[in-house]
Amino acid sequence: MTQDQWLIVIILLATMLMFIWGRWRHDMVAGGALLACVVTGLIEADEAFLGFAHPAVVTVACVLVLSRALQFSGAVDVLARHVLPKKAGATLSLFALTLLGAVLSGFMNNVGAMALLMPVAMQLSGRLDLTPGQTLMPLAFGTILGGLTTLIGTPPNLIVSGFRNESLGSNFSMFDFTAVGLPVALLSVLFIALLGWRLVPARKPPGRESFETGAYITEARVGDSSKAAGKRLGEIETELEEVDAQIIGLVRNEVRVNVPTSARRIQAGDILIIEADVEALAGVLGSLGLELEEAESSAGESQQQSSEHDAAEAEEGADKEERDSDRNSGEGLTMMELVVRAESRLEGRSARDIQLRTRYGLNLLAVSREGSPMKTRLRTLKIRPGDLLLMQGAEEALSDFAADNGCVPLAERELRIPDRGKALAASLIMLASVLAAAFAVLPTAIAFAAGVLATMVMRTLPLRAVYDAIDWPVIILLGALMPVAAVLEKTGTAALIAELLMEHVAQGSALVAIGLILVLTMLVSCVVNNAATAAAMCPIALGTAATLGVNDDAFLMAVAIGASCAFLTPIGHQNNTLILGPGGFHFSDYWRLGLPVSLLVAVISIPLLFWVWPL
Repeated sequence: MTQDQWLIVIILLATMLMFIWGRWRHDMVAGGALLACVVTGLIEADEAFLGFAHPAVVTVACVLVLSRALQFSGAVDVLARHVLPKKAGATLSLFALTLLGAVLSGFMNNVGAMALLMPVAMQLSGRLDLTPGQTLMPLAFGTILGGLTTLIGTPPNLIVSGFRNESLGSNFSMFDFTAVGLPVALLSVLFIALLGWRLVPARKPPGRESFETGAYITEARVGDSSKAAGKRLGEIETELEEVDAQIIGLVRNEVRVNVPTSARRIQAGDILIIEADVEALAGVLGSLGLELEEAESSAGESQQQSSEHDAAEAEEGADKEERDSDRNSGEGLTMMELVVRAESRLEGRSARDIQLRTRYGLNLLAVSREGSPMKTRLRTLKIRPGDLLLMQGAEEALSDFAADNGCVPLAERELRIPDRGKALAASLIMLASVLAAAFAVLPTAIAFAAGVLATMVMRTLPLRAVYDAIDWPVIILLGALMPVAAVLEKTGTAALIAELLMEHVAQGSALVAIGLILVLTMLVSCVVNNAATAAAMCPIALGTAATLGVNDDAFLMAVAIGASCAFLTPIGHQNNTLILGPGGFHFSDYWRLGLPVSLLVAVISIPLLFWVWPL
């Protein structure tokens, strides 16, 4: 191996390890890999950022905007309301839900499709007497499978198409993926609806009328008139047992006691840290006369913070009161459960960091995190993807907060269709963009860029929301990794890896080689972002095809399928992460359904690849 080959192998291995470790976000790791290649001379400095002009990157950004327009206009809500059966049994209902998720994700961002249908899935779980996880996991897998069917279904497809253009001089067309992806998606969805959902662990008892999120950790202050004031902790715990709640800590004078004794007498001003589910929470507070502690601020902040806060209040008190009144005028306060999406702006930030009350007029009441005890105060708790947040405020403020910060509301909600004309316009714009790309009227990136311009002109999405609709960490990830992946081919490293795989594993067999590429890509995508996996595996797939002297397309399609089918872990795909908290899942729960689905995908797709893309 040459020096350049050693360098790119070391950089890529380090990058993969950083992705798996998860200490830093994917876009940060990708940026570091790009800069490492520039510093070591593998990429020229003036070529470092050409990846951001790649058509695949532009197309991903545009599809995200068009997907958000469909979501904002209410077009998908109308579709869901008319397509899903109202009184069917579990098999038919789950088939309809999962199939709808697959169809939507073929033409819009699959995370957006998942977010739209999550409340529907949870309502369905109550009607079918199932746990939330038994409807959420089939839906998540269905939305992932739907991405296999079209060019715009998922970012890996666009990346694979980009590599084909560089290798053979032309892109895959809109429906080149359909011949293999559609049978795989349909048969997998059918398996999930008939049998697969029964393999999902039932983490919560069935038969509850509302969605169960597990225990919340809540802080409640003991007021002067509270019934809890003056009582011993043991007496309070006896009362809480009746509503299946418990006290797990106490804060007095900003000092937390994690295991307070039953003989300790409660005083006014104490903060009780209570573990209870959302349905029991109101009963706990009412029976003891407790007040929910605001997460953003506390009387115990440092002197400097208190001084600044008091000064701000003195200066802006009237204005703040007026803003709060305006925000909540005409509508009462409500509580809503929100699940934090992967790559949310809230990741790693606390309620105090976000300034919930100042910016949104909201209170963070409680947080639920499956399998992870809370060792810090609620106001300083660092939020993670998959967390469930119980928030209080005006409905409009809650909706704005969820949209701005990448959260999905879990409570039942009214279908919001601001304008039927805009819903129709958003659908027609997406359809026109798809058709223009499918029939080569315009290059794919240009077709969807024109769709974004039409969206802005027709205001099917507010102009302020256009840039918010783009998942910028994903764009940075793609733009940074495209030049890095190109180094694999330029230095001959991809061909070398492919040659080693052929000699020592596939032993010259094209059938074994294509299966190896698909399965290896599938496994890597379970721990590494699927777009990053596709970018890293495409050069190896092309090198393998060149070594065997066979059709490049079959191997590139194997990468596209493998990169999209991350079913074994909650971190392989954002939709898997999204259901981790609401479904009450553990890390090891995903393989029970994910492994059979992965095997089914491999068994169906490998023969189809040989048939559709002859070697």
